[in-house]
Amino acid sequence: MCEISVTELNKVSSLSTPQDVIAQIKIPEWPVLNHNELKGRFSLVLDGVQDPGNMGTIIRIADWFGINDIICSEDTVDVYNPKVVQASMGSLARVKVHYTGLSVFLTAIKLPVYGALLDGESIYDTDFGTEGLLLMGNEGNGIRPEIQKLATKAITIPRIGKAESLNVAIATSLFCYEIGRKSFK
Repeated sequence: MCEISVTELNKVSSLSTPQDVIAQIKIPEWPVLNHNELKGRFSLVLDGVQDPGNMGTIIRIADWFGINDIICSEDTVDVYNPKVVQASMGSLARVKVHYTGLSVFLTAIKLPVYGALLDGESIYDTDFGTEGLLLMGNEGNGIRPEIQKLATKAITIPRIGKAESLNVAIATSLFCYEIGRKSFK
């Protein structure tokens, strides 16, 4: 631990009003993702999520709900983008984030893949079981059609109002809540 002045803190932070504490951590080197490690639990899969704030929030959500792994398409925002790191609020140190080609990954894995789509089965009626992958899509375009085809079940958060869509981080939170709620019955 090293104490620095407010002036020095302002110089090393990218924020106009930095927090009182800054941490420097070594970027972890996760082993190659083994499909068997994902069995018996839930993991997140992100297809083309681009907004750093959403990504950091999704990492925090995963940490909150005990999700250890997030598997990302190769074009998902860099997890070490400063805005992602900031928005993750330390959860990045506990959640493993992997980048891979989703087509190959999802074709090879033997777990249920729940795709978040507007025309899916209600999350309130869905039996999630005890394991699977929650597939979330890009903020503006959703899940790519070729990746949608690899989902074993389309699921949705029922719309009550007139909004066109939900923010991907908010939707991820609601899906994770419902999966967690049902697994603690």
